[in-house]
Amino acid sequence: RGVQGHRLCPPRGAGSSLEPEERSMEPPAVPEEEEEEEGAVPLSMAPGPVGCQLFGYVGIEAVLDQMKIKTMKTGFEFNIMVVGQSGLGKSTMVNTLFKSKVSRKSSQPGQEERIPKTVQLQSITHVIEEKGVRMKLTVTDTPGFGDQINNENCWDPIIKYINEQYERYLREEILITRKRKIPDTRVHGCVYFVPPTGHWLRPLDLEFMRRLSKIVNVVPVIAKADTLTLEERAEFKQRIQENLKTHAISVYPQEDFDQDSEDRALNDRIREKIPFAVVGADQEHQVNGKRVLGRKTKWGIIEVENPAHCEFPLLQDLLIRSHLQDLKDITHNVHYESYRVRRLNESNQLG
Repeated sequence: RGVQGHRLCPPRGAGSSLEPEERSMEPPAVPEEEEEEEGAVPLSMAPGPVGCQLFGYVGIEAVLDQMKIKTMKTGFEFNIMVVGQSGLGKSTMVNTLFKSKVSRKSSQPGQEERIPKTVQLQSITHVIEEKGVRMKLTVTDTPGFGDQINNENCWDPIIKYINEQYERYLREEILITRKRKIPDTRVHGCVYFVPPTGHWLRPLDLEFMRRLSKIVNVVPVIAKADTLTLEERAEFKQRIQENLKTHAISVYPQEDFDQDSEDRALNDRIREKIPFAVVGADQEHQVNGKRVLGRKTKWGIIEVENPAHCEFPLLQDLLIRSHLQDLKDITHNVHYESYRVRRLNESNQLG
């Protein structure tokens, strides 16, 4: 009888071999039936996909502590790309997300900001640490995207860059003598900044997300949402959702990759809110005796981390607190796997 976790109860005639199946951290349910075998310790098994009942403490839960200790020692990598026209607050948003000066713009003070004639990709890597956990963060900016009169094929350099990172990882992976830990420069998430026009998605926005959503996790956001009223924001968000559905564009989190009903329920609530209407600010202000991140206007202070003012907290939760590992898993198991299969098929055909 198949069970989750390690098969501790061998089937009849199978001897005592251990065959690992799916890993499960869930505690075993209370069994309803008991089956005994001759010469074996009687263990109870519940009907359905649950593990055997343990008659003593094993210590399986300790693997979580082991994983935590190992992660804290080695750290982990997270690579994020921001795409959008100039002036939409991409650099400020990244600084607000990670509460540090990690953007391209803030790392190059004193340099005059010039709009490039073509799309140029610039990556900056920082190591940030919080409560003993180290993260190697790489932020890739795309200055020049959508800033020209003719924006035809302006997404090509971005697609080329993403595929180059997949190719770099693939070349390391197929070596006979591989590194113990392959450096991961693959883009785990792409935050796409939609201008706050209040109308519909532009053909440029639709074409970019249609092409990029097939090779990377795309998270659309409405930039500088404080320029819209609450009614305009709600209508604009609904129109964008209709645009995405009409053109069959699947942005993150994708419905096809929900693993169970619990994930589906959580991601459905997120999908109802996408695109997030966000406001970025990297300056603190005094509000009711507290220091808060926000934008100061003559009508008051827009608090970035206040859900009543904008949806920046939802974006931060999605990218960091709840779905960071899922972004990395989908990048590796879906997008990179598709690229790997395609490249290996091409190599076999050439051979």
